[in-house]
Amino acid sequence: MNLTPKEIVSYLDQYVISQDDAKKTIALALRTRYRRMQLSKELQDEIMPKNILMIGSTGVGKTEISRRLAKMMKVPFIKVEASKYTEVGFVGRDVESMIRDLVVSAIAIVKAEKEEENKEKIQNYILNKIVEKLLPPLPNGASESKKDDYQTLLEATEKRVESGEMDDTTIELEVEKINIEFNDTNLPPEMAKVQESFSKVFSQMSKEDNKKELSIKDAKSVLKLEASARLLDSTNINTEALKRAEDGGIIFLDEIDKIAVSSKSQGRNDPSKEGVQRDLLPIVEGSSVTTKYGVINTDHILFIAAGAFHLTKPSDLIPELQGRFPLRVELESLTEDTLYKILTQTQHSLLEQYIALLSVENLKIIFEDDAIKSIAKLSHRANELNEDIGARRLHTVLEKVLEDISFNADEYKGEEFIITSELVHDKLDIVVEDNDLSRYIL
Repeated sequence: MNLTPKEIVSYLDQYVISQDDAKKTIALALRTRYRRMQLSKELQDEIMPKNILMIGSTGVGKTEISRRLAKMMKVPFIKVEASKYTEVGFVGRDVESMIRDLVVSAIAIVKAEKEEENKEKIQNYILNKIVEKLLPPLPNGASESKKDDYQTLLEATEKRVESGEMDDTTIELEVEKINIEFNDTNLPPEMAKVQESFSKVFSQMSKEDNKKELSIKDAKSVLKLEASARLLDSTNINTEALKRAEDGGIIFLDEIDKIAVSSKSQGRNDPSKEGVQRDLLPIVEGSSVTTKYGVINTDHILFIAAGAFHLTKPSDLIPELQGRFPLRVELESLTEDTLYKILTQTQHSLLEQYIALLSVENLKIIFEDDAIKSIAKLSHRANELNEDIGARRLHTVLEKVLEDISFNADEYKGEEFIITSELVHDKLDIVVEDNDLSRYIL
């Protein structure tokens, strides 16, 4: 991923308003990974990633940044919640499963790339299989004229199949049994391999007829899986995926504040908290984790952790874990102006989404600028009076404003409906200012 820090920030600016410090820190961390890969192998081994801890209230953009990074980057990337892991020995997910998830993500990326590289071979395989069913080969000893006619018909049939003209035609296809891969990353690798072995044995023992009646459209999808299994080298894919996960893998560890335990807390022995921190420590520091695809070293995986830290502080994490997140970024609370920009300047903003949804009912919604400012103002006010949930408040406020219009959309077919500032205040003023109502409605 050869993007400069400015290009990364520019991309994030389209979806996340403000939070410039967080975007800049993450952009530099990603660029550093690219720079490291251009160095000699000896120097690469010495340069460790600078893990990042993002601190900020809910709804200020921490998770949105991770979502957009996942879409932007072509490197193995997963987002996990720290709160779903438990200490080894307790029922639940062990922390090593996040590394196995990362490997599965890397395999999907590499496999997709190999399929794209071999796209022509895969398409030819699919086409030949389907055409064979539509036009059985000529018997030996056929005359030259028959062969010429057959060739002409064959070429015409290939064109019709490729164009989709024959997608509704039904053919009888012998479907090969594809070995099922068990990607339950919470299972120990040994158990996962045993499950796959049983699957292969039962697949070979099964005597059921594999012939299926399928439309050509469905047959193309089935044959694509078969072609990928036959034409792609799974061993090379797995080896390359492990390497990519080691050198370029990124894990976004959300809700890390949920595993922090205050020294005053009575729950220090909670298996989902301090024990998880101790189990997480060797993975973040660098260790070897066994997966069913091979052993992966976590030394150079970049960890980006995020948490609101309402009830705890970063210092409530165990000291060793704190030290493994040297870069700290504090995200700002959202102002009225920021909320307005979120509604008007982001790609596929909430306003665009509601306009598009109601256009399905042949209803054109127009938001006046004053109305948008009122929505931002009242959302900010609701955040001040109640729990501050950041930009998520916009969802509840907009839903309240548009609730009746959306419900009665069939009555406004073919019309324009203008959302004015008066309408917004009429719907929301009482709710926002009445603390009891606001608590339960907004």
